[in-house]
Amino acid sequence: MNEVYDFIKACGTYFLATVEDGQPRVRPFGTVNVFDGKLYIQTGKVKSVSKQIQANPRVELCCVKGGEWLRVSGELVRDDRREAKADMLEHYPDLKAMYSPDDDNTEVLYFKSAKATFASFTTAPRVVEW
Repeated sequence: MNEVYDFIKACGTYFLATVEDGQPRVRPFGTVNVFDGKLYIQTGKVKSVSKQIQANPRVELCCVKGGEWLRVSGELVRDDRREAKADMLEHYPDLKAMYSPDDDNTEVLYFKSAKATFASFTTAPRVVEW
């Protein structure tokens, strides 16, 4: 999982896909963190993406670095613990202007039953699961 985190972090931006009324929805994200042995992302509960994840927690993210890419699929699980939110915000201090571990909007979610696929045009795909 740490290799997955390192790849996503090096990319800076990744794209997260959710589903709403049978329609795929994709948007850029930039937050990723490892906390308590789990891979986390962050968003706001007031956003459409949060509502989509709560309705259907199965998501996929994709990021590209050079000629390689990574796809991570799995279920996202909301973690309402203050410690998880605070740790995310410590890693992304610019977000503290918009989010707080004590507000009702900050949402951190971790991947459960995840499958990560590293791939390129020149090598066979490699899968990591947790």
